[in-house]
Amino acid sequence: MSSFRDLGAEVIGISPDPVKNHIRFAQKLSLDYKLLSDPDHKLIEDYGLWQLKKMYGKEYMGVVRSTVLIDPEGKVEYLWEKVKVKGHAEEVLKKIQESSSTM
Repeated sequence: MSSFRDLGAEVIGISPDPVKNHIRFAQKLSLDYKLLSDPDHKLIEDYGLWQLKKMYGKEYMGVVRSTVLIDPEGKVEYLWEKVKVKGHAEEVLKKIQESSSTM
């Protein structure tokens, strides 16, 4: 988190889970960034991340784990969909560094 903050980046997590679940989750994992609740998935749908998913042959609607990099003017600069945790933070940091150097 300090690497993101050093670059002036803010990390925010968003899911359709209720606030109460977010509080428990943040406490359990000692998270030090904001978690926002989007129970109606309005924002999630606006970003196109409420999609048809498949598991064990069943289809259902759900959130596609993603990262959205938003520039200082509020424009989407980059989108990573179907994110795998391993190595992802480093990839995002690299992209932020690249973006910062072109400004």
